[in-house]
Amino acid sequence: MRVVADEVREVRLNIYEPPRFFEAFLRGRSYTEPPDITARVCGICPVAYQTSAYQAIESACGVQPGGQIAALRRLLYCGEWIASHALHIYMLHAPDFLGYPGAVEMAADHRDLVERGLSLRRAGNAIMELLGGRAVHPVNVRVGGFYATPAPADLARLQVQLGSALEAALETVRWVAAFQFPELTVDHELLALSDPGRYPIERGTLLTSGGLAFAAEEFEQHVIEEQVPHSTALHARLAGRDGTYLTGPLARYTLNSQWLPPLAADAARAAGLRGSCRNPFRSIIVRAVEVVCAIEEAIAIIARYQPPPEASVRVTARAGTGHGVSEAPRGVLYQRYDLDAAGIVLGARIVPPTSQNQAAIERDLAQFVQPRLGLDDEALTRQCEQAIRSYDPCISCATHFLSLHMDRA
Repeated sequence: MRVVADEVREVRLNIYEPPRFFEAFLRGRSYTEPPDITARVCGICPVAYQTSAYQAIESACGVQPGGQIAALRRLLYCGEWIASHALHIYMLHAPDFLGYPGAVEMAADHRDLVERGLSLRRAGNAIMELLGGRAVHPVNVRVGGFYATPAPADLARLQVQLGSALEAALETVRWVAAFQFPELTVDHELLALSDPGRYPIERGTLLTSGGLAFAAEEFEQHVIEEQVPHSTALHARLAGRDGTYLTGPLARYTLNSQWLPPLAADAARAAGLRGSCRNPFRSIIVRAVEVVCAIEEAIAIIARYQPPPEASVRVTARAGTGHGVSEAPRGVLYQRYDLDAAGIVLGARIVPPTSQNQAAIERDLAQFVQPRLGLDDEALTRQCEQAIRSYDPCISCATHFLSLHMDRA
């Protein structure tokens, strides 16, 4: 961070991200393999990676499963949203507002709160275990659908657990809405999926607050990834615009709040959320509302469930390029695959939400730090950590990690 005459001139979020080579070692693999391989990119949101991967492969092969297969896929994604948001709200973000260094310390005084968060996470994991085979890196997802689909009785048992989770989720919204939030309003262009008629989770077209609307096939025309000198993680910008944009809960809610299901919409209004939200610290309320949304959606899907005749549809390999995009808990996740006629992957592209938000986080930190320059470095470091945690960038960046370097001139 560079400060000149008590003015913040530059903020650099220097992230060291060791190369993992996923795009490289996807090349040469069969078209059936990306959902299993990309699930290993992240242990917190593997379903997001699987979803964007199978969408891209199915797009390249000219197939789009519908009916109960599509419904079960949305249900699986709801499980991931519930588990991921519960983890962030209770274990990573809420301790900041209550004055604790972490969830362990918070549990000593508020065991009931931590247990409620864990119960919500268990409900999300239960969905992923039933549909995905396990909660971490699910193994039941395939191109074309699933290897096996659940019996109605199994989903009925899950519905009982989700009924209890819904009450916990509504209480969570009321709880976090009472927190004291630092003032910070961001003016970035917002990017999220749009799926008119329902809140976007597992598919949709791309929409920005500046009026852009484009399909997944056009993603790389509008989103440009670039290397910056101070970080091994790529930065992203919108082509031909001011550049910096934000994806994630604030973008999803602001662009799609009118499509929330009834209970979630009521919870948002009661929590004081209007049609848009641009304070990153208040994103904890949006995540809590999205937990209600995901549980409400899950219960509705289960109520309508009829086992499909087959667990998957046939997907025949062909030469082509396919694009997939979904709403990971942290924002838009894009993937592209180039296939040859035998279904061998010739090229792959993965654009996760965390890298897309890094430029916005830097700009917001400059705005956040300016009125706090009088703090000592220890206090400023702690508050910067809390600000970055608001974006839930990833499991490592959302914990205590920051080394603050101040260049004062």
